[in-house]
Amino acid sequence: MSAAELEAAGLYDPAAPNAADRLALLEWLGSLGATISQMVDAQRQGSLHTLAGEMALDAGRHLRLAEVAARAGVSAERIEQIRLSVGLPPVDPDEPRFSDEDAESFASFDEPVRFFGEQAVRRFMRVIGSSFSRIAEAAVSLFEVNVETPFREASASELQLAQANLQAVTMLRGTHRQLESVLMGHLETAIRRLRLAHAEQGMRAFAIGFVDLVGFTPLSSQLSPRALAELVARFEDTAHDVVTARDGRVVKLIGDEVMFAAVDPGAACDIALTLVERLCCDSQATPRGALAYGEVLLRGGDYYGPIVNLAARLAELAVPNELLVTPEVAAHARLPGLRFDPAGKRLPKGFDAPVALLTLERSAS
Repeated sequence: MSAAELEAAGLYDPAAPNAADRLALLEWLGSLGATISQMVDAQRQGSLHTLAGEMALDAGRHLRLAEVAARAGVSAERIEQIRLSVGLPPVDPDEPRFSDEDAESFASFDEPVRFFGEQAVRRFMRVIGSSFSRIAEAAVSLFEVNVETPFREASASELQLAQANLQAVTMLRGTHRQLESVLMGHLETAIRRLRLAHAEQGMRAFAIGFVDLVGFTPLSSQLSPRALAELVARFEDTAHDVVTARDGRVVKLIGDEVMFAAVDPGAACDIALTLVERLCCDSQATPRGALAYGEVLLRGGDYYGPIVNLAARLAELAVPNELLVTPEVAAHARLPGLRFDPAGKRLPKGFDAPVALLTLERSAS
């Protein structure tokens, strides 16, 4: 493709201040196999600098919906059902959106269905899809915050930004081996943790904790977007490191709140205390939290039951820098250095009767 063709397509203006930079970018995209039509579409969407990365993601996709269905030995409707289960939207049946690996994946779907049942597998696939959706958005954000924004602030060329985007996509495409290794590690940990937490009738005994930041909502309206993002990132980093180091599990992070679980109530107490101690020093809002211990129901990687509801409601009752716990937590916590003081009875929202509570602190010794 010539400069004249690029100019005719509205992609290049030789009189523009960035003409040389734009021409270098277009010629580089052309060397990678991009067509003028692809460039025009990308420019219309304001994503010319991401075209090379998107082409790398599409590499190997040469099968249309009917073709991948025939290759996998299932119906096109079945493939759309599988994709919906993992949170992927419908595709244009006339576009080549599938690879040979996709066909193998779809062909193997019915084996776990026969073993676990259709509904159970679909629910499991929703968990997988939700997890990978978060990973994907985190990956995009990782590039935007740490590469694209600094590049733009430094007035980097379009070509430099596009090349960085392609490099990031190439690195991410190679993470499947690391993901497999991480999954195997988490499977081993989950099996051990659930074995230790075994209880009757499919239930598990866990200490469930919630810690949040008091004053986060008004503070978030005062901070700049970057400062708010840094505050949330510090909170999430602290929560992840503290919980994981003490053999707990971060169940979910919702803005300024973390929900965690631990088999050992003593470890859960140490987690909550350490979170409050660290967040007091590193946060512009004040932490508080609560713990409850008892049998919970595990479904889809989440925890359910009265114990979970109680811990969440008690966290709402705690005052800044306070940790409230139930008597069951105190009775089962074997870790030295903990102090439990009576905190009277309080009525959590949604409960019919007041609950006897204690405050948790570290002992003076």
